[in-house]
Amino acid sequence: MLQKFHMKKNHPFHLVTKSPWPILVSFSMLNFLIGFINLMNESPLLFYLSSLTMMINLTQWWRDVKRESSIKGDHTKIVKEMIKMGMIMFIMSEIMFFLSFFWSFLHSSLAPSIEIGMKWPPKGVTPFNPMEIPLLNTIILVSSGASITWAHHSLLSNKLNQTIKSMIITITMGLYFSILQWWEYKNAPFTISDSIFGSSFFMTTGFHGIHVIMGTIFILTALESILMMKSNYLNHISFELSAWYWHFVDVIWLFLYIILYWWNK
Repeated sequence: MLQKFHMKKNHPFHLVTKSPWPILVSFSMLNFLIGFINLMNESPLLFYLSSLTMMINLTQWWRDVKRESSIKGDHTKIVKEMIKMGMIMFIMSEIMFFLSFFWSFLHSSLAPSIEIGMKWPPKGVTPFNPMEIPLLNTIILVSSGASITWAHHSLLSNKLNQTIKSMIITITMGLYFSILQWWEYKNAPFTISDSIFGSSFFMTTGFHGIHVIMGTIFILTALESILMMKSNYLNHISFELSAWYWHFVDVIWLFLYIILYWWNK
Protein backbone atom coordinates (compact mmCIF):
# COMPACT_ATOMS: atom_id res chain seq x y z
CA MET A 1 0.00 0.00 0.00
CA LEU A 2 2.83 2.36 0.92
CA GLN A 3 4.67 1.55 -2.33
CA LYS A 4 1.53 2.20 -4.38
CA PHE A 5 1.13 5.59 -2.69
CA HIS A 6 4.72 6.57 -3.49
CA MET A 7 4.32 5.42 -7.09
CA LYS A 8 1.31 7.73 -7.54
CA LYS A 9 3.21 10.80 -6.25
CA ASN A 10 3.80 13.23 -9.09
CA HIS A 11 5.74 15.86 -7.12
CA PRO A 12 9.00 15.92 -5.12
CA PHE A 13 7.49 17.44 -1.97
CA HIS A 14 6.64 15.80 1.34
CA LEU A 15 3.03 16.16 2.44
CA VAL A 16 3.21 15.31 6.12
CA THR A 17 0.63 12.95 7.61
CA LYS A 18 -1.51 13.67 10.66
CA SER A 19 0.52 13.68 13.87
CA PRO A 20 -0.41 14.20 17.55
CA TRP A 21 3.04 15.56 18.46
CA PRO A 22 2.74 19.25 17.46
CA ILE A 23 -0.31 19.91 19.66
CA LEU A 24 1.08 17.80 22.52
CA VAL A 25 4.43 19.62 22.40
CA SER A 26 2.56 22.96 22.36
CA PHE A 27 0.66 22.11 25.52
CA SER A 28 3.83 20.74 27.11
CA MET A 29 5.65 24.01 26.39
CA LEU A 30 2.72 25.99 27.84
CA ASN A 31 2.86 23.93 31.05
CA PHE A 32 6.66 24.23 31.05
CA LEU A 33 6.51 28.04 31.05
CA ILE A 34 3.82 28.09 33.73
CA GLY A 35 5.91 25.62 35.74
CA PHE A 36 8.97 27.83 35.31
CA ILE A 37 7.07 30.73 36.87
CA ASN A 38 5.96 28.45 39.72
CA LEU A 39 9.57 27.34 40.13
CA MET A 40 10.49 30.93 41.01
CA ASN A 41 7.83 30.78 43.72
CA GLU A 42 9.35 27.57 45.13
CA SER A 43 6.75 25.23 43.62
CA PRO A 44 8.79 23.00 41.28
CA LEU A 45 6.42 20.03 40.70
CA LEU A 46 4.75 21.33 37.51
CA PHE A 47 8.10 22.42 36.10
CA TYR A 48 9.63 18.95 36.47
CA LEU A 49 6.53 17.13 35.19
CA SER A 50 6.14 19.42 32.16
CA SER A 51 9.86 19.11 31.39
CA LEU A 52 9.52 15.32 31.38
CA THR A 53 6.39 15.29 29.19
CA MET A 54 7.90 17.82 26.78
CA MET A 55 11.06 15.72 26.33
CA ILE A 56 8.97 12.55 25.81
CA ASN A 57 6.78 14.25 23.18
CA LEU A 58 9.78 15.81 21.40
CA THR A 59 11.56 12.46 21.35
CA GLN A 60 8.55 10.80 19.70
CA TRP A 61 8.24 13.65 17.19
CA TRP A 62 11.94 13.51 16.26
CA ARG A 63 11.67 9.71 15.95
CA ASP A 64 8.88 10.08 13.38
CA VAL A 65 10.81 12.73 11.41
CA LYS A 66 13.89 10.48 11.30
CA ARG A 67 11.78 7.58 10.07
CA GLU A 68 10.33 9.76 7.31
CA SER A 69 13.85 10.79 6.30
CA SER A 70 15.84 7.57 6.57
CA ILE A 71 13.36 4.69 6.24
CA LYS A 72 10.44 6.03 4.19
CA GLY A 73 12.62 8.27 1.99
CA ASP A 74 10.19 11.20 2.09
CA HIS A 75 12.96 13.80 2.31
CA THR A 76 13.84 14.37 -1.33
CA LYS A 77 16.53 16.79 -2.49
CA ILE A 78 14.11 19.74 -2.69
CA VAL A 79 12.64 18.88 0.73
CA LYS A 80 16.13 18.94 2.24
CA GLU A 81 16.81 22.30 0.60
CA MET A 82 13.61 23.71 2.09
CA ILE A 83 14.48 22.28 5.52
CA LYS A 84 17.85 24.05 5.31
CA MET A 85 16.14 27.28 4.24
CA GLY A 86 13.80 26.98 7.21
CA MET A 87 16.79 26.56 9.54
CA ILE A 88 18.45 29.64 8.04
CA MET A 89 15.29 31.68 8.61
CA PHE A 90 15.04 30.36 12.16
CA ILE A 91 18.66 31.34 12.92
CA MET A 92 18.07 34.81 11.41
CA SER A 93 15.05 35.28 13.69
CA GLU A 94 17.17 34.23 16.66
CA ILE A 95 19.84 36.77 15.68
CA MET A 96 17.21 39.53 15.76
CA PHE A 97 16.00 38.20 19.11
CA PHE A 98 19.44 38.59 20.69
CA LEU A 99 20.02 41.88 18.87
CA SER A 100 17.10 43.36 20.82
CA PHE A 101 18.80 42.43 24.11
CA PHE A 102 22.14 43.86 22.99
CA TRP A 103 20.39 47.04 21.84
CA SER A 104 18.71 47.43 25.24
CA PHE A 105 21.95 46.85 27.13
CA LEU A 106 23.99 49.27 24.99
CA HIS A 107 21.27 51.92 25.14
CA SER A 108 21.25 51.76 28.93
CA SER A 109 25.04 51.71 29.26
CA LEU A 110 25.83 54.47 26.76
CA ALA A 111 23.22 56.85 28.16
CA PRO A 112 22.54 55.92 31.82
CA SER A 113 19.35 57.50 33.12
CA ILE A 114 18.97 59.46 36.34
CA GLU A 115 17.03 56.54 37.87
CA ILE A 116 20.24 54.46 37.99
CA GLY A 117 22.47 57.33 39.14
CA MET A 118 23.62 58.35 35.63
CA LYS A 119 26.50 55.88 35.81
CA TRP A 120 27.26 52.41 34.43
CA PRO A 121 27.29 49.90 35.99
CA PRO A 122 24.66 51.34 38.34
CA LYS A 123 25.67 52.19 41.89
CA GLY A 124 25.76 49.12 44.14
CA VAL A 125 26.18 46.65 41.25
CA THR A 126 29.48 44.78 40.99
CA PRO A 127 29.85 43.14 37.57
CA PHE A 128 31.64 39.85 36.93
CA ASN A 129 35.36 39.77 36.25
CA PRO A 130 35.57 38.94 32.50
CA MET A 131 38.93 37.21 33.01
CA GLU A 132 37.53 34.45 35.24
CA ILE A 133 34.58 32.10 34.48
CA PRO A 134 33.38 34.18 31.46
CA LEU A 135 36.77 33.81 29.75
CA LEU A 136 36.82 30.07 30.50
CA ASN A 137 33.34 29.72 29.02
CA THR A 138 34.50 31.60 25.93
CA ILE A 139 37.43 29.22 25.47
CA ILE A 140 35.10 26.24 25.95
CA LEU A 141 32.57 27.39 23.35
CA VAL A 142 35.19 28.38 20.78
CA SER A 143 36.87 24.99 21.27
CA SER A 144 33.53 23.22 20.89
CA GLY A 145 33.03 25.08 17.60
CA ALA A 146 36.34 23.63 16.43
CA SER A 147 35.37 20.11 17.55
CA ILE A 148 31.98 20.20 15.78
CA THR A 149 33.78 21.34 12.59
CA TRP A 150 36.18 18.43 13.03
CA ALA A 151 33.16 16.13 13.33
CA HIS A 152 31.65 17.54 10.13
CA HIS A 153 34.83 17.05 8.09
CA SER A 154 35.27 13.55 9.53
CA LEU A 155 31.71 12.62 8.56
CA LEU A 156 32.19 13.92 5.02
CA SER A 157 35.34 11.78 4.84
CA ASN A 158 33.34 8.78 6.12
CA LYS A 159 35.53 8.52 9.24
CA LEU A 160 32.78 7.54 11.67
CA ASN A 161 35.11 6.83 14.59
CA GLN A 162 36.53 10.37 14.51
CA THR A 163 33.04 11.79 13.97
CA ILE A 164 31.68 10.10 17.08
CA LYS A 165 34.66 11.09 19.22
CA SER A 166 34.54 14.76 18.18
CA MET A 167 30.76 14.92 18.71
CA ILE A 168 31.15 13.48 22.21
CA ILE A 169 33.81 16.15 22.90
CA THR A 170 31.39 18.85 21.70
CA ILE A 171 28.54 17.54 23.87
CA THR A 172 30.86 17.35 26.90
CA MET A 173 31.97 20.95 26.37
CA GLY A 174 28.34 22.06 26.06
CA LEU A 175 27.49 20.39 29.36
CA TYR A 176 30.60 21.87 30.99
CA PHE A 177 29.59 25.34 29.80
CA SER A 178 26.10 24.93 31.28
CA ILE A 179 27.53 23.78 34.63
CA LEU A 180 29.88 26.77 34.77
CA GLN A 181 27.01 29.09 33.86
CA TRP A 182 24.94 27.65 36.72
CA TRP A 183 27.89 28.11 39.10
CA GLU A 184 28.28 31.72 37.97
CA TYR A 185 24.58 32.41 38.58
CA LYS A 186 24.77 30.80 42.00
CA ASN A 187 27.65 33.05 43.06
CA ALA A 188 26.49 36.23 41.30
CA PRO A 189 27.02 39.46 43.33
CA PHE A 190 23.76 40.89 41.92
CA THR A 191 20.29 39.61 41.00
CA ILE A 192 17.81 40.01 38.15
CA SER A 193 16.02 42.72 40.17
CA ASP A 194 19.13 44.92 40.47
CA SER A 195 18.14 47.66 37.99
CA ILE A 196 18.35 47.44 34.21
CA PHE A 197 21.83 45.95 34.49
CA GLY A 198 20.68 42.85 36.37
CA SER A 199 17.56 42.26 34.28
CA SER A 200 19.41 42.72 30.96
CA PHE A 201 22.31 40.53 32.06
CA PHE A 202 20.27 37.59 33.34
CA MET A 203 17.73 37.72 30.50
CA THR A 204 20.43 37.71 27.81
CA THR A 205 22.77 35.15 29.38
CA GLY A 206 19.81 33.06 30.53
CA PHE A 207 18.30 32.79 27.05
CA HIS A 208 21.74 32.04 25.63
CA GLY A 209 22.17 29.30 28.24
CA ILE A 210 18.84 27.79 27.16
CA HIS A 211 20.08 27.84 23.56
CA VAL A 212 23.28 26.05 24.61
CA ILE A 213 21.20 23.32 26.28
CA MET A 214 18.99 23.06 23.17
CA GLY A 215 22.08 22.87 20.95
CA THR A 216 23.58 20.16 23.13
CA ILE A 217 20.39 18.09 22.84
CA PHE A 218 20.35 18.76 19.08
CA ILE A 219 23.89 17.40 18.67
CA LEU A 220 23.04 14.47 20.96
CA THR A 221 20.12 13.44 18.72
CA ALA A 222 22.36 13.81 15.64
CA LEU A 223 24.92 11.55 17.34
CA GLU A 224 22.20 8.98 18.01
CA SER A 225 21.30 9.01 14.30
CA ILE A 226 24.92 8.35 13.35
CA LEU A 227 25.30 5.57 15.91
CA MET A 228 22.09 3.90 14.66
CA MET A 229 23.30 4.26 11.03
CA LYS A 230 20.36 6.53 10.17
CA SER A 231 22.84 9.20 9.02
CA ASN A 232 25.93 8.80 6.86
CA TYR A 233 28.32 10.89 4.79
CA LEU A 234 25.70 11.25 2.05
CA ASN A 235 22.60 11.85 4.19
CA HIS A 236 23.27 13.78 7.42
CA ILE A 237 20.97 16.79 7.43
CA SER A 238 20.25 16.50 11.18
CA PHE A 239 23.96 16.73 11.95
CA GLU A 240 24.48 19.60 9.50
CA LEU A 241 21.67 21.66 11.02
CA SER A 242 22.92 20.98 14.55
CA ALA A 243 26.38 22.21 13.51
CA TRP A 244 24.88 25.41 12.05
CA TYR A 245 22.96 25.99 15.26
CA TRP A 246 26.05 25.39 17.40
CA HIS A 247 28.12 27.88 15.40
CA PHE A 248 25.30 30.41 15.86
CA VAL A 249 25.42 29.84 19.63
CA ASP A 250 29.22 30.32 19.53
CA VAL A 251 29.06 33.63 17.66
CA ILE A 252 26.29 35.01 19.90
CA TRP A 253 28.41 34.18 22.95
CA LEU A 254 31.39 36.11 21.55
CA PHE A 255 29.23 39.23 21.20
CA LEU A 256 27.68 38.55 24.59
CA TYR A 257 31.10 38.25 26.22
CA ILE A 258 32.34 41.51 24.70
CA ILE A 259 29.19 43.54 25.43
CA LEU A 260 27.92 42.14 28.75
CA TYR A 261 31.21 41.20 30.40
CA TRP A 262 34.12 43.11 28.82
CA TRP A 263 32.11 46.34 28.34
CA ASN A 264 31.72 46.70 32.12
CA LYS A 265 35.35 46.05 33.04
